[in-house]
Amino acid sequence: MLRVRCLRGGSRGAEAAHYIGSRGGVFTGWVQQTFQSTQAAAASQNTCAADDKATSPVPKDCLVCSYNEWDPLEEVIVGRAENACVPPFSVEVKANTYEKYWGFYQKFGGQSFPKDHLKKAIAEIEEMCNILKGEGVTVKRPDPIDWSVKYKTPDFESTGMYAAMPRDILLVVGNEIIEAPMAWRARFFEYRAYRRLIKDYFNSGAKWTTAPKPTMADELYDQNYPIHSVEDRHKLAAQGKFVTTEFEPCFDAADFIRAGRDIFVQRSQVTNYMGIEWMRRHLAPDYRVHIISFKDPNPMHIDATFNIIGPGLVLSNPDRPCHQIELFKKAGWTVIQPPVPLIPDDHPLWMSSKWLSMNVLMLDEKRVMVDANETSIQKMFEKLGISTIKVNIRHANSLGGGFHCWTCDIRRRGTLQSYFD
Repeated sequence: MLRVRCLRGGSRGAEAAHYIGSRGGVFTGWVQQTFQSTQAAAASQNTCAADDKATSPVPKDCLVCSYNEWDPLEEVIVGRAENACVPPFSVEVKANTYEKYWGFYQKFGGQSFPKDHLKKAIAEIEEMCNILKGEGVTVKRPDPIDWSVKYKTPDFESTGMYAAMPRDILLVVGNEIIEAPMAWRARFFEYRAYRRLIKDYFNSGAKWTTAPKPTMADELYDQNYPIHSVEDRHKLAAQGKFVTTEFEPCFDAADFIRAGRDIFVQRSQVTNYMGIEWMRRHLAPDYRVHIISFKDPNPMHIDATFNIIGPGLVLSNPDRPCHQIELFKKAGWTVIQPPVPLIPDDHPLWMSSKWLSMNVLMLDEKRVMVDANETSIQKMFEKLGISTIKVNIRHANSLGGGFHCWTCDIRRRGTLQSYFD
């Protein structure tokens, strides 16, 4: 295992503040205070030695315990494609999807995804569950729900979407399950599919936290968010402008990625600074939350851009370079650029990019679940000495996620460690 030391959050906070300022950011004093408070909180913490292993306070019979993305996987939640519906074409959906699919959303919003395609996706995920069980992993599933039912709050009305991507809504940190507040109106009630499971985990001794639920009122979104081309999106992202405002905290759990005591997050179309600050305060002082950023015209969920696959080992998307990558290199990390995805242009990807090829699930440091069609990335892993477990979820990819998205690891066999200086 790579022996490195804990990254000082103070320098990380300063780096983030410097980056945002240098990009001509139009940010409020509150956001500046967020970075300053992050810096001050982290400055009070001394560096952690590599052999600084915390004894987990998890109850002996607790089913929940996971600190990173690569310790041996013992239990996982796998999502469901059943009853999946196309989200209504609201401003936040428009900001996160490709223009070529806007007509699809306008026509089918609130209705089922194409039935034949959905049937194939369901079968693929069932096979994925069987393979995980064959590898010795306990698999749990959310409850089926009718997502076509229209609902209304004092601030908006919508239909639902799915419970396909548990990584988007659930973040496990140690023995705590955190329910993300989400940012899409179509996902407001998505937590209901997971409540039975979470209550079971709570009864086994896990901590259970629900982040503040946003109202998702019109003020949370820039209703005039200008989207015309990829070039426009690049400019807006570089300026720190996103469709979500700072009206109230919001975040998707999939914008966070874990490496022991250090958790990395991006400001994205679905995760705002208030949401990041809520997580920073909630997890301090045991964990440090660091903001990193990418040359990404449409940031949403970090794990197809920056996927940590082992101690000191990270996949970094060559099309979306990380602005703070030197921090990882200086800490002794190996940064690997995955090969170009092989998925054909005519395959529908209604809610994602082709880079789901790097959205892999580590079963441990030497085993990875990877797309059976992506032979190039299979060879990359084999050169790294990592065995590939090949599974085809091509039709499931169309709904917006790869193996990491479709899962939420509940228990990994390992302890809390520090991997940065």
